[in-house]
Amino acid sequence: MSMNNVYKVHAWFIKIGTHNHPLSLRRLLLWCSATPSHESLPYARSLFAHFPSPDTFAYNTIIRAHATSHSSCSHALSFFTQMRRHGVPPDNFTFPFLLKACARLQLGQDLHALILKLGFDSDIYVQNALLSFYGGCGSVEPALNMFHEMRERDLVSWSSMIACFANNGFAYEALALFQQMQLAENVMPDEVTMLSVISPVSMLGEIELGEWVHQFIHRNGLELTVSLGTALIDMFSRCGSIDKSIRVFDEMPLRNVRTWTALISGLAVHGRSREALRVFYEMKESGLQPDHIAITGVLVACSHGGLVDDGWRVFKSIEDEYGLKPTVEHYGCMVDLLGRAGLLHEAYEFVEKMPVRPNPVVWRTLLGACVNHNHVALAERVKERVQELDPYHDGDYVLLSNAYGGAGRWVEKEKVRTSMRAKRINKNPGYSLISVDHAIHEFVSGANSHPQFEDIIEFLESIIESIRDTGYTPHTSNVLHDIEEEEKEQCLGYHSEKLAVAFALLSVKDRRTIRIMKNLRICRDCHSFMKHVSEKFCREIIVRDRNRFHHFIKGSCSCQDYW
Repeated sequence: MSMNNVYKVHAWFIKIGTHNHPLSLRRLLLWCSATPSHESLPYARSLFAHFPSPDTFAYNTIIRAHATSHSSCSHALSFFTQMRRHGVPPDNFTFPFLLKACARLQLGQDLHALILKLGFDSDIYVQNALLSFYGGCGSVEPALNMFHEMRERDLVSWSSMIACFANNGFAYEALALFQQMQLAENVMPDEVTMLSVISPVSMLGEIELGEWVHQFIHRNGLELTVSLGTALIDMFSRCGSIDKSIRVFDEMPLRNVRTWTALISGLAVHGRSREALRVFYEMKESGLQPDHIAITGVLVACSHGGLVDDGWRVFKSIEDEYGLKPTVEHYGCMVDLLGRAGLLHEAYEFVEKMPVRPNPVVWRTLLGACVNHNHVALAERVKERVQELDPYHDGDYVLLSNAYGGAGRWVEKEKVRTSMRAKRINKNPGYSLISVDHAIHEFVSGANSHPQFEDIIEFLESIIESIRDTGYTPHTSNVLHDIEEEEKEQCLGYHSEKLAVAFALLSVKDRRTIRIMKNLRICRDCHSFMKHVSEKFCREIIVRDRNRFHHFIKGSCSCQDYW
């Protein structure tokens, strides 16, 4: 019921003289609490104040109304304190609402003690609420202990524990628990469960698991809702298969802005910029209004594809066509677009004229572009601006160091490295992850921690020699040290993604796609290496680096060497 109707009913109760009767107040309170808002909550508090002696139901209703919004959670706790002070006994419905409020405020350990004291710890509704509470606070161990101690578990119990694992970075544990859930009697996964399962698959980027989850949804007759379909689109994109994302999108009977945005963003990071732009305009034609996130997605697409004119058109339309204010993220996308295209001075002027204060990320984006285009003088100026805002970020020092090394200015490069050591700033090492037979293998640049390291290095050296015949020449300018060429080539050979590819070729003899996740941007030499290996060994290689996906097929990359 809308608030206008609530006002009308309240006026009618006043007219007939029943406005202070507990039953009338209870009905009005329920209607106000059904859809909490900035308008309804103060009205609900006013109604509650007229209760002559609120009972447990009235307190539960007002607590529930305030538990769902972060801005009103403190009111929920205040009403519970009042409830205890007036001697009104809580029941098993009181605590789930209260725990939801506590999770938002990162409070609640004392409440668990009270639950134990009052004997509600064996109630399944309260137990499920505690699972969600601990999961929301990042306390995985207490949640797992409670889950193991539960004599009875329902669908909510399983879903809450899976979500607890997934939301706190325990991807494999979440999937293992889901498999265990399928052995439980009388428990059938629903949409909420599957959303919690999709999340860790997206995190791991394992396409086989993603396909299995998709088939499970179809096999069990779950409806492809907007939320479920949108999550699957994002999952397949993160697993490196944007074509499967498109198929899910086409299957969906209903879509919202988030659905379209998931596809646009997926196409963008997979280098299919023109398609992302087309989908953006199709969304508009469908009658949906783009939001800030959708606009960010299409600007990223323009940046990755070098579509400068299209990017400007989208950026100008934010205010002119959609009546929105550009966010700092939108400005950052434009800086990235101009910087990648080599329009460095235009990008610098754009940042200087921004109506909102540029954050370190905006300046850092421009710094990276200056380094990529070997503009050392502008890189020095930009580095000063970044340092004013964030003086201890390792990436800024590394970028400027790379700029000096690329120009052969070894003295200046060493000064930057000395400054890092003096300030105790350490560079994060590059690492790559690859899954072989459902086991994750990690490779760190320059490290020999893998048990098969010697075999991998020997095989990698043979790969490098074999692809020299097809035209591969190491890009030694990426090794920014004043050392001999032969030493530079050796440094390049130990980059983590090369080690991962060598391990994959050594371990997997069939033609399946090689999928690598890397924490840093792929360097030019490794990019060239991947193209040659994909052609020499007739294997598709997909590298998911910090910024985007690179699909290497038959000697070419999806980014068309524009990244």
